[in-house]
Amino acid sequence: MNISSLKAYITEGKLNDRLASLYGKDAIGMQTDRYLKTIDNYVKQYGETKRDVEIFSVSGRSEISGNHTDHNNGKVIAAAINLDVIAIVTKRDDGIISVKSEGFDKVDVINVNDVLPKEANYFSSYALITGMCDGFNRNGYSIGGFDAFTTSNVFKGSGLSSSAAFEVMIGNILNHLYNGGRVDNVEIAKIAQFAENVHFGKKSGLMDQMACAVGGFINIDFADTKNPIIKKIDFDLNKYGYYLYIVNTGGNHADLNDDYSSVPTEMKTVAKLLGHEVLRDVKYSDIIDNSAMLREKAGDRAILRSIHYLNENERVSKQVEALEKEDLDTFFENVIASGMSSFRFLQNVYTVKNVEEQGLSLALAVSEQVLLGKKAAWRVHGGGFAGTIQAFVPADMSETYKTEIEKVFGKGNCVALRVRNDGAVKVI
Repeated sequence: MNISSLKAYITEGKLNDRLASLYGKDAIGMQTDRYLKTIDNYVKQYGETKRDVEIFSVSGRSEISGNHTDHNNGKVIAAAINLDVIAIVTKRDDGIISVKSEGFDKVDVINVNDVLPKEANYFSSYALITGMCDGFNRNGYSIGGFDAFTTSNVFKGSGLSSSAAFEVMIGNILNHLYNGGRVDNVEIAKIAQFAENVHFGKKSGLMDQMACAVGGFINIDFADTKNPIIKKIDFDLNKYGYYLYIVNTGGNHADLNDDYSSVPTEMKTVAKLLGHEVLRDVKYSDIIDNSAMLREKAGDRAILRSIHYLNENERVSKQVEALEKEDLDTFFENVIASGMSSFRFLQNVYTVKNVEEQGLSLALAVSEQVLLGKKAAWRVHGGGFAGTIQAFVPADMSETYKTEIEKVFGKGNCVALRVRNDGAVKVI
């Protein structure tokens, strides 16, 4: 439908059921306003087109367990969340892709005949778009032009996967505009990882893209990265009287790409020194028995990070079993153990480039002061070094926790999330 028809459709409440399924009934009004505003912003950018307009949504994700395990074929628990990227899109037939994102001055303009990776484009949204196009090409799927205006309420640099959601969004659009929606969301996630690794220049794993694309509360085993085992977990925090809070500490991942990339690099260095490609094939005894050689050739931090990986994989399995048995004590015990391991062994709670800024450490300290002994849990969330922490908070402690955290990090930076069942979708 065209712009005017689409706005009328939304204003008349005909999209309400769809919005409720994505965001919850209490968010229908806010999301209606958000969608209408984004359509208006599309018109400001591209004009009042008479072409058919389509709307797409891709969720952010919350890593529940498995901190920095995916890039070494590990195990994770993740969940799609009700913070998302939405895009207002029209198809064009000249092979040009134009993407304008709210809050950014630059418009990315790509010719679909020129989408090979270029180092000069590293760490840019332009590279993510060309990467998705290139990935679709390499996998035998069709690509073509479109105009898109996007907006996101996934905090940038938050550990909620704003970049993964954007990559998956481009794939979501290409899937529906040029492939009849036949590309499976798991396949889109794999292409998104290719885009981030090869075009964007960041050695990410596959968890972020997979959780954003697939949706719901999921356990993923990446032992075979070409065919990861994805298992849905029927678990509702609200049922047990808990909130999942994300605390945005205000840090940004923009200057931390080498910090982030050092984690998989060091882990794989240890694996290769032990005769393997990834740590999934390594045992703790292999590390200890060869520790003298590893200390000399890889360094102590690489060994510590590898020990974290091995223990974290075991924790994921324990937590999946705990959730299936509704054993929250064991689940929370392992959430806290995961956070402690990330702080001490993985060492991704702050960057050594700027030790004066330790927002994650501070948020963890405040969380411990408020929640210790309260049948709750807290941990660093996502890639780390900056961004967010995660806390599982009982309902009767919810307001106290939010108040104390916002004294330090400001209003609006302690957000309760809802797990959503849909990942990458065409809304209308």
